[in-house]
Amino acid sequence: MTTKPASPTKNAEREERLEIYKMLVEMADRVSQRRQAANNFYLSVNTALVGGSAYLKTKGLGTPTFLIVVLAGLMICLLWYQNIQSYKTLNDAKFKVINDVETRLVEQPFHAEWRVLDPDDDGERHKPFHKVERVVPWIFGIVYAGQALSVIPWSKIPWSKLSLCG
Repeated sequence: MTTKPASPTKNAEREERLEIYKMLVEMADRVSQRRQAANNFYLSVNTALVGGSAYLKTKGLGTPTFLIVVLAGLMICLLWYQNIQSYKTLNDAKFKVINDVETRLVEQPFHAEWRVLDPDDDGERHKPFHKVERVVPWIFGIVYAGQALSVIPWSKIPWSKLSLCG
């Protein structure tokens, strides 16, 4: 039994599909690089703000200034978290398209990779990066909240008047 060679049209379609696939993978890689650069930016800004706010507090430069820096840090954490979510949805869309194109290729490297990473398809063996990275802004947010709570004059609050039961 002999196999009939593919027609020039079929070969051209396969070549075009392969080129599109390569372009999609390259675009996904660029998004990942931009995502990492954004995370590095937010990490640097937050590190500077946490250190700066701690320095302001030790120098006694005033609670309002200190709280403004802490509030800025909290807002940057919120932006960071939203940025992570945005990159996640962008990557999800890109990989859905890549996986769809892959179904029409001879080899399917991304499908094969996920079969190795998560053979049961339950998310237990491999945790996607976004699940880990989105915790970091929350950690900084907790640090900022702790810094803000540290300037409240707790000893001057008349706790007995705050009782809701009495």
